[in-house]
Amino acid sequence: MKHIFPILFCFLIAKNINSQPVPAKEENIPFLVTFGAKADKSWGDDDFCQTFFFVIPKNYKQPVYIRIFDPNIAGKYDEGKGVFNTKTKFSVYGGKGCITNEDSKNIDPTGNYRSGNLLCEKTFDANPKYDDKWYSFRPISPTEGEYSEKYGGYVLKVIAQGVAGDDGNLYRYYLSTKPMDNQPVEGSNSFTFEYTFRLHNNPKEVSHIYPYLDDRVISIKQSNFDWDNDGKLFFVSVLRKAVMMKESPDKGWAISEHKILDGERKSSLDIQMHKNSKAPANNNNVVFYIRNQYGELLPFNNVPIGGIPRPKSVIKIEPHK
Repeated sequence: MKHIFPILFCFLIAKNINSQPVPAKEENIPFLVTFGAKADKSWGDDDFCQTFFFVIPKNYKQPVYIRIFDPNIAGKYDEGKGVFNTKTKFSVYGGKGCITNEDSKNIDPTGNYRSGNLLCEKTFDANPKYDDKWYSFRPISPTEGEYSEKYGGYVLKVIAQGVAGDDGNLYRYYLSTKPMDNQPVEGSNSFTFEYTFRLHNNPKEVSHIYPYLDDRVISIKQSNFDWDNDGKLFFVSVLRKAVMMKESPDKGWAISEHKILDGERKSSLDIQMHKNSKAPANNNNVVFYIRNQYGELLPFNNVPIGGIPRPKSVIKIEPHK
């Protein structure tokens, strides 16, 4: 499927936005996760592929480094199913069509989702060399990305895809100015249109994701996969305290639709994940995406545009529909 994405990022690279780590501190998400191509979807990955975009400000001229934490399979963090047999391919794209090709924003790895110029690529297996360690791709000039006024700078695309096996690869990213250290690129940002991640096991930990609502959004339709009935999902806005969202079962999707109020546009939502305090699910991996009333996908920014929403007035909790 192809989706027309609204022009909403003209102010994305504001000076107060710095989103180098993925996931970001504000999200309280321990890891991204991508399973091998032969994995059982009941483990929490619907398509074994995840795409992130990094935006580098137009006036930034120095090389940048895309770094991956714990990119190998097996070892300290990853989720095995018997003998570790998985391979994960990490690919970095730039150039024309990197993000402007509509297939790059699909929720599934179909069509020309690998659009643009392949800049660098590496496949990781169970070799322990990078277990609990960082791997850095070669230095990338910002101009190797695709320049876009719409997104506020030069865009790089990173695709993680399980190409073999049935284990779960847990990892993180960082956009850095240094190859061997995590140093922020001031004014950068990162986002995805479909988010696959691991939740904390500790039920006291609350995770967050932050979709942005432009001035055209009248309603949203949220879809989540394999929540495992692990507690409650709701969103907080600048107006409402908590709007309950439908939670998915094991190996299944849940969808709920929600009206957006006038004062909530041009701000972010805070989708909060509160685990079951009495019987929390361990190693729970979840997938999310959101569409507006036109069927267009909304971006999840790793740091919320406009800041974390704080309700200006308390409105009672609303049930999902």
